[in-house]
Amino acid sequence: MRKILAALAFLTLGLAQELVVLTHSSFSLDKALIARFQEETGIRLRFLKGGDAGETLNKAILSKGAPIADVLYGFDNTFLSRALEADILLPYVSPEIRNLRSELLLDPSFRAIPVDYGFVSLNYDRAYFRGKALPQRPEDLARPEYARLLVVENPATSSPGLAFLMATVARFGEDGYLDFWARLRDGGVRVAKGWSEAYYAHFTLHGGDRPLVVSYTTSPAAEVYYSEGKYKEPPTGNLFPELAFFQVEFVGILKGTKNLEAARRFVDWLLSRPVQENIPTEMWVYPARRDARLPEVFRFTPPPAGAVRLDPARMAANRERWIEEWTRVVLQGQDPEAVRAGRR
Repeated sequence: MRKILAALAFLTLGLAQELVVLTHSSFSLDKALIARFQEETGIRLRFLKGGDAGETLNKAILSKGAPIADVLYGFDNTFLSRALEADILLPYVSPEIRNLRSELLLDPSFRAIPVDYGFVSLNYDRAYFRGKALPQRPEDLARPEYARLLVVENPATSSPGLAFLMATVARFGEDGYLDFWARLRDGGVRVAKGWSEAYYAHFTLHGGDRPLVVSYTTSPAAEVYYSEGKYKEPPTGNLFPELAFFQVEFVGILKGTKNLEAARRFVDWLLSRPVQENIPTEMWVYPARRDARLPEVFRFTPPPAGAVRLDPARMAANRERWIEEWTRVVLQGQDPEAVRAGRR
């Protein structure tokens, strides 16, 4: 029967119909789930990885006139207004929306549909700091003895990098965050292009020389999960819940798609319970569905109390300025006071 249904799907949607999904580089789902979707629908999925979330969104915007994909996944609430203002997405009210957490529905036009959420956070390597003092408060990170141990991501290209930047704005205020970053710069902070580079090239746990990294609160659980029994407890920990940033990731159907019905079916599938329950141990974020069960390893990753949740309107109004000011201070070495003076 299933083969008959699959054959009918091929006839309805077009033989070997291909749906291109533009995603960030960390996208991952169980291959058996993907194969089952393709078999049952007759839709062949092709995932096009566009780099970090910011880079991926930029590629979707730059190809607006001739879209390179049918669906966009992985842009988050820090980039949400940019995606909506670029007018690259079609509205779609999926029947699965009724099963999602209401606090994640940040776009009333339903052009951006939440798929998952998580918390960007500062991770530390427990082995490195065994017998050494950890920073006791966020301000301590700017001290030279800690700044030279820290790797962050560029907020212009990286969603965790932008989330961490916004967390520092929330912590230190408009008048103080640039001074904090200037001290980090002078102390020797390293800036990576994206999360994968920061975590797997520079973090000491994976052979780098930086035992402090901007990552996710779920990263310690992921290390246990992938260790194949090597770790019974996480080899890394989270620091400073007051610097953790609440992040929501979205999916949207790109304007100009010639596969609208297939794109809708893909979105429905992405929000279905089997896929939602696969997401935590594939991408290490929390599922958007209320009824999705979490894997047992998530006991190591309780959501941080007091995580930063910036108002979407404030992020939209200030995001580009914050990135520009950060770039001028951290990458170009300008004086924070001179940058602030330029606002006036």
